[in-house]
Amino acid sequence: MRVIRVASVALLGAAALGAAAPAALADDGNHNITSFGFTVSPSTVAPGGTVTLNATGCEVPSVTVSSGVFDTVTLEEGHSATARVDDDAKPGAEYDVTFDCKGEKGTTPLTIREGSGHNDHTGSVMPGNGVRAGAGGSLSGMSPGEVGAGAAFVAGALGFGAYKMRRRSGSDA
Repeated sequence: MRVIRVASVALLGAAALGAAAPAALADDGNHNITSFGFTVSPSTVAPGGTVTLNATGCEVPSVTVSSGVFDTVTLEEGHSATARVDDDAKPGAEYDVTFDCKGEKGTTPLTIREGSGHNDHTGSVMPGNGVRAGAGGSLSGMSPGEVGAGAAFVAGALGFGAYKMRRRSGSDA
């Protein structure tokens, strides 16, 4: 009988975690799955700054990269290349960067920040601005409400399981 109770508590915990998972894996509308990989680095740049473009896993010798904020670039034989962002790029705007591998396209955003990209430092520390840091994608796009709801589900499942186990163990004695 005790095995059934333990299994029930485990299933309740799994159900609570399953209910919390949609909040953690919320669909951000980005259905950008391709057979090849691609990156734009950095993902935030000032007008006039440069970005490094890279694509991997494309079977053709070249990948075409385009955006409304820089001239079209061709990546040859899997090598990376740089592109200079237009001086008149609007700060605060987000532009799509499209990678085309033999007709298969993938996009990633490029955000334009305030300031000038000329004579800009490429490290992670900007003079007078501190370190450019963030959640690293672990919590990106999640609201505090979604995080709270997921935590509440997990805490509720653990609390209920502990309550049931304690209540049952008291009646077995």
